[in-house]
Amino acid sequence: MTLAKVDQVLAKYGYRHDALIGIMQDLQRLENYLPPETIRYVSQRLEVPLTRLYHIATFYKSFSLEPRGRHIVRVCLGTACHLSGAVQTQEQIERSLQIKEGETTKDMMFSLETVNCLGTCALAPVTMVDEEYYGEATPGRVEKILSFYTETSGSVENEED
Repeated sequence: MTLAKVDQVLAKYGYRHDALIGIMQDLQRLENYLPPETIRYVSQRLEVPLTRLYHIATFYKSFSLEPRGRHIVRVCLGTACHLSGAVQTQEQIERSLQIKEGETTKDMMFSLETVNCLGTCALAPVTMVDEEYYGEATPGRVEKILSFYTETSGSVENEED
């Protein structure tokens, strides 16, 4: 990430300390994680202790200090999704991508995460890829969903099979 891009984000928020979370979210969108050099630069530019930025980055699960894949796959393991087979969906994703929860594929295409709730219980089990929700994401639909992201850069329509 170039320092010019970091400065653009900081300027967007007027270099305000009360905008740290928004700043960090925008910076993470640039590379899908917060590189250490970026955090150090923000600390210096805003004159905010480095420990404060790391506290924010480690407190919120949405932030990552490790490089992540181009596409983030999130499997909901909330009660409704769990009861609807989300664990089996997660296991199928792990087999398909040959990674475990919290890992990234070798080609940096996918990272797999689990979440406690995505707030779409009526669609259980739910899986997200980037910002796209996939309801009734059963193990049988996993290949179709993932293949779209390996073949194109968009999302597959959320329709019945």
